[in-house]
Amino acid sequence: MSSISKQAIASQVKLALIEDVGLEDVTACLLEEQTAIAKVISRETAVLCGQAWFNEVFNQLDANIKITWQKQDGQMLQENQVICTLEGSNKALLTGERAALNFLQTLSATATVTQHYVNAVKETGVRILDTRKTIPGLRLAQKYAVTCGGGKNHRFGLYDAILIKENHIKMAGSVQLAILQARKHYPELEVQTEVESLDELNDALNAGADRVLLDNFSLDDLSKAVKMKNKLKHKTRLEASGGIELTQLKAIAQTGINDISIGALTKHIKAIDLSMRLT
Repeated sequence: MSSISKQAIASQVKLALIEDVGLEDVTACLLEEQTAIAKVISRETAVLCGQAWFNEVFNQLDANIKITWQKQDGQMLQENQVICTLEGSNKALLTGERAALNFLQTLSATATVTQHYVNAVKETGVRILDTRKTIPGLRLAQKYAVTCGGGKNHRFGLYDAILIKENHIKMAGSVQLAILQARKHYPELEVQTEVESLDELNDALNAGADRVLLDNFSLDDLSKAVKMKNKLKHKTRLEASGGIELTQLKAIAQTGINDISIGALTKHIKAIDLSMRLT
């Protein structure tokens, strides 16, 4: 949780509650106030993620609600397993139920998908990276979820690393010119570039790119790219990218590249089936 501030989490939760509750929960208002106990149950196997957001939902509604967790972020959940219990105002529990579960089921989905990809390249030394293809407003949360699933974070946005893509190259005139411009204006930042051919890779290596994304390269060309880098003795990290499927991972990892970036970690997710039951 070190990469996400409490203030950022509180802000995301506040927006979620405004969206869901509005001025008041008109259904919960029909109930008589009393203390209740609730359990959150996983209906399928998954990697847990999102405790801080879940906790913050109820903290903003009623700070007196007590939450006891049986599992922690990054741990496996089994089908029909109790994840946590809550005790407090029945009205607050019912009002916060959907917003809290939305965070938990979405972030657990990202963590779970990530773990599937990480396991596919286990013991190869290749890292699984995320992308910027995230749910608007939840980037920091989803990138945290990726780490809970064993993956690594790529750049967080357009501000913390330079990534030169096809259109940038076209506007700059060439891969080398784009990299030279990047070094000139932002010498402190990592310079990454996408390439679509071995010739462009050669240009990127000679221009001193820190990381090169090999976009939609065949297995044969990935192997050639690794040999090219090793022959030139560059420290540049090579990354496979571009619509990579789970079934392709092991073969790609075995080419000797360093990293594989996967947009599906954050955009091709199916919410984990969770439920909250009052007892």
